[in-house]
Amino acid sequence: MDDPAPDVKPTPREITRQDSSGKGASAELSELDLALQTYVPESLEEKKLRRKVDLWMIPMLWWMCVLCYVDRNNIGNANAAGMSTDLGLNSSQYAMLISIFFIAYLIMETPSNLILTRVRPSFYVPLTMVLWGTITAAMSQVRNYTDILVARFFLGAIEAGFFPGVMYIMSAWYKRSEIGKRFSLFFTALCFAGAVSGLISGAVISGLEGKHGMQGWRWLFLIEGVITVFFGFVAKFVLFDYPENTKRLSAEERQLAIVRMMHDRQATAVLQTARLGPLAAIRAAACDLRTYVFVVLYMLDNGSTTISYFIPTVLKSMGYTGTTVQWMTIPVWAVATVFLIVVPQVADRLGDRRWSITAGLTMSFVSAIVLFQVQHNITRYVFLCFYISGLYFTLPLIMTWASTLMPLPAEKRAVVIALTNSIGNLSAVYGSQLWPATHAPTYATGFTSVACFTGIGALIAAVAPYLFKVLPRFPSKEEKEVLEAQRRAQEELEE
Repeated sequence: MDDPAPDVKPTPREITRQDSSGKGASAELSELDLALQTYVPESLEEKKLRRKVDLWMIPMLWWMCVLCYVDRNNIGNANAAGMSTDLGLNSSQYAMLISIFFIAYLIMETPSNLILTRVRPSFYVPLTMVLWGTITAAMSQVRNYTDILVARFFLGAIEAGFFPGVMYIMSAWYKRSEIGKRFSLFFTALCFAGAVSGLISGAVISGLEGKHGMQGWRWLFLIEGVITVFFGFVAKFVLFDYPENTKRLSAEERQLAIVRMMHDRQATAVLQTARLGPLAAIRAAACDLRTYVFVVLYMLDNGSTTISYFIPTVLKSMGYTGTTVQWMTIPVWAVATVFLIVVPQVADRLGDRRWSITAGLTMSFVSAIVLFQVQHNITRYVFLCFYISGLYFTLPLIMTWASTLMPLPAEKRAVVIALTNSIGNLSAVYGSQLWPATHAPTYATGFTSVACFTGIGALIAAVAPYLFKVLPRFPSKEEKEVLEAQRRAQEELEE
């Protein structure tokens, strides 16, 4: 939670809410527009502000993401350690544990992001972390299929608020030229989580198996859940809120944070502070056909990543056994991390999202074909690394493209991000059914399906700019009113 700061002046948005007559609000908005006119990009003050935000926000959010994905994906490591055998699960029931998580995720993601637009991130995001950590720890005590199915449902419902919430928070702080590399750095947490999950699982399961009468996979859930709860409380004292209301910045820093985002979005103070209600924001996002292009693209990419829950199982089909399976997951995620750091950096420098996404999905398309057609296990392992890499570096690029193409109003941006991520994650419901153990060692159904997903995704990414030009626009009534208010405000400034 942000520390109290002396002499904190209200920001323009706060004044707008306080002043019912509108006179004080208009004066402050005019002051904000004046600051926008005198704004000089990349000044020394702006660079200091950006470094300050980077130092406080990025490391904490990155580590929270690591724990989020460790807690989400540890089901695969637990399964490889004998969870299904101990609980009497068959392949279909295990696949349902993956699917139920994303069903809950889909239900709760958009409502959670709408709540986040109205509350302080320094409270809401750590709260979700404490809750999902508690559920993860409680999974160490499940006794049957029903117990773990219910736990996975609530885990998905709570985690739904984290990932799209972080995307929204970051889009409130960083310019279009800055956000890509930070999204990609944030996404390296996914790959790091995959690697560290194998490392922790191997150590915990082999070291604690049978201790105090508990199986190793139960110790895995307990230890990882407790660690998450601890860092949830730490995050409360580290994270910033939004540029207009965080107390970790001075009034001058907050104004600079707001103005630089206005400049980047080519917005006036009226549009920057305009608010859409929850239903209006949903209508605005739903009426913009570009939203559905990103939803489909993300679904195809994310549906192909469902193999990440089955990597230990796939590695077993390549001849690895015991704890070696856990260790062999580490290089897969290490290679993906390198791609995640390098490719989005290049995309930011070139100002390109389209061809980077196309290249990543094409790489995964080719790798999926090799994994299906080639029987040599070392070759398959190498192309498994490339397959995962291509999928994971394209995910942040898709989200960056969506958030920068439709930046305002802020509530609409929040819904677009949430819809893209939540409906995209729905692909895991059917994607998790593609990898039954009975299909080993070729996993023909899985690799054929994901080859189709990635191939179609590459084509959509390549033609997306043309689609954006020809798709008809259907702005909602509320969005039209906001845009009209911006036009009038701009005319008044020019007079």
